[in-house]
Amino acid sequence: MANTIAVFSTKGGVGKTLVTTNLAVSLVKDQAKRVCLIDLDLQLPGDMARMLNINAPKGALDLIAYLKKDLQPTVSTLKKYEFLTKTSFGLDFLPGVLRPQQSSNFEADKLKDVFDFLSKDYDFMIVDVGKNFSEAFVATLNHSNLILLVVTPDILSIYQTRWALDTLQFLQIPLSMVKIVLNRADSISSISLDEIRASLPIDIIMQLPSEGRAVGMAVNRGVPVVIDSPRTKFSQGIIKLSQQLATDTGIFIVHKDIDQLKLKETVIEKSGEFWAKFGLAEAPLSTLGEEEDEILILKRRIHSRLIEELNIKKLDLKVFSDPTKKKELKNKAEMLVSNLLVEESGMLISSHEVRKKLVKEIIDEALGLGPLEDLLADADITDIMVNNKDEIYIEKKGKLELTNKKFLSNDQVKTTIERIIAPIGRRIDESVPMVDARLPDGSRVNSIIPPLSLGGPTLTIRKFRKERFKVEELIALRSFNNNMSEFIKACVLTRKNIIVSGGTGSGKTTVLNVLSAFIPNDERIITLEDAAELKLHQEHWVRLESRAANIEGKGQITIRDLFRNTLRMRPDRIIVGECRGIETLDMLQAMNTGHDGSMTTIHANSTHDVLSRLDSMILMSGVELPVRAIREMVASAIDVIIHTARLPDGTRKIVEISQVIGMRDEIHIEIQNIFIFRQLGIDAQHNVLGDFYATGYIPSFMDEMKRRGTSLSEEIFRSAL
Repeated sequence: MANTIAVFSTKGGVGKTLVTTNLAVSLVKDQAKRVCLIDLDLQLPGDMARMLNINAPKGALDLIAYLKKDLQPTVSTLKKYEFLTKTSFGLDFLPGVLRPQQSSNFEADKLKDVFDFLSKDYDFMIVDVGKNFSEAFVATLNHSNLILLVVTPDILSIYQTRWALDTLQFLQIPLSMVKIVLNRADSISSISLDEIRASLPIDIIMQLPSEGRAVGMAVNRGVPVVIDSPRTKFSQGIIKLSQQLATDTGIFIVHKDIDQLKLKETVIEKSGEFWAKFGLAEAPLSTLGEEEDEILILKRRIHSRLIEELNIKKLDLKVFSDPTKKKELKNKAEMLVSNLLVEESGMLISSHEVRKKLVKEIIDEALGLGPLEDLLADADITDIMVNNKDEIYIEKKGKLELTNKKFLSNDQVKTTIERIIAPIGRRIDESVPMVDARLPDGSRVNSIIPPLSLGGPTLTIRKFRKERFKVEELIALRSFNNNMSEFIKACVLTRKNIIVSGGTGSGKTTVLNVLSAFIPNDERIITLEDAAELKLHQEHWVRLESRAANIEGKGQITIRDLFRNTLRMRPDRIIVGECRGIETLDMLQAMNTGHDGSMTTIHANSTHDVLSRLDSMILMSGVELPVRAIREMVASAIDVIIHTARLPDGTRKIVEISQVIGMRDEIHIEIQNIFIFRQLGIDAQHNVLGDFYATGYIPSFMDEMKRRGTSLSEEIFRSAL
């Protein structure tokens, strides 16, 4: 009797048909097994036949009709009627249907007769069951003793596979019967193998690398890759898998039949759980077909009725910035949506939990920030990037990920942007297509809409961490080490002027917050920012924030305006969130005229690049100063530069701490590294390997530190290089 292998995926485009076809051919060619390849992907008939370059005259639909008439057919009788197609690769091929229109006539409950009849004459039956929990899939499961799930290392494929595993397990399919074939396992933007194993509690039986060129050429020629390019890594992986299946009999498991009624109830229940967890609007179109379409239509219908009933489009947007009025509106909307859901859906959604979460999503879309609400609530997410209604990326633990969240339309994206900026008196339209703003929690927001953004409205949110990082936390995260912490603390206490440099998202503001934590509590601190992000614990702290021009183009207050006013406010310390223009000159002048202990950040690629950036910002602002004069001012004003970077594994570290020593000659400033991070490599999990080292250079202001009462051992500067 044949071993029956069902090959399944929950997502299109993962290479399921490619894997199925090549596995069947390899079992014949490399393992000398008798194989029948069956294509039961009824939604996409013909793909497998094209890969084999054959034209099958009949399929399982015809065979079922024949078996109804002839209850005891023989193999010779079967071949006489030509239901199976013999291929040049040595396997027999049986398509489910020949044309998509025939799928509605397919009697899946009769597949048992087909499998029982064929299994006598083959060692293996390899069945491509498509990507739906269809009746044909269930009938195949009832005859299978191994399920191969083809998965790719991307977020959507992993999430949908988890949903499928939950459903299979609820149907009492033992997880030991299910194995993963990880296709495109070497994808550059892939999820790590450890993350996949943590998410999916089943064995990965084979990892297949990407072989785009070889696969493309083989498919175009209608020849399996294992024959066309047998030496490629993809082919070798397939051959290794076929060998394991041919020799390891313990991998195949027998199970009892699945109750069809239980299946339907389970799929509806599990799909509800999946949608509720990962976003109802983004549920994969391949999972439930008509049931899912009804949910999407239902959601849009209720959303439209809610907008109309509450007249939301004509509401004063200031309502959304008033907590009391917003809560009243939300309570009213929840009651209305609950009633509409009962009225519109009847018994379509029976789960109370699913109904509750569906109400929440509709309310979020109508009154809140839609699919961004859950992302904003996730403490591990640091950035949210909306490219258009269908593309929402996040940065989580230093890695960019495409979420399965979506807006209902580009108009909803624009409405969300307007909802964010209205409370602070901003507007966005074709005449003002760019705007900066912030959320009530301090998160920084940037928006651009057409005609500047060609793909639709875009929205970028840099989330505001509710709790300030403590020095001990960052040391534990290996952002820097104890010796570096002691040194920068001593620099702050002895009132050294410090610049924190780095690229976008490298952690400059976090480091600036750490530096500010070392400032004594009896000093008067004034901070100047475009968007308030700094968090200080000192009592005597004055926060100033710049202001953009109003709708009439008036009322702008720049960082430079604030800086000039700050000098009249008797500051002990001035901290500028970021220098990016002419205010750089004011900052340097202040550092040179008694306001020592000042700090700021700047975008730069290294500590040495900071000097060029300072030159450029001052010169581009229109100030006519000789380069030599600018550099003398820089060398005199700045004592220490701390450079941050985001490494390939997503971690953020201080990679250089340097002293600005002074002018080496008439135009060159001398800088000496004190501490550096040296990257030594990357491990198997793509984590950066390396450590922090002292260069051996002892800062020239050590005596000054001692005079000011700051005790710092010279041992921390001993070279470890």
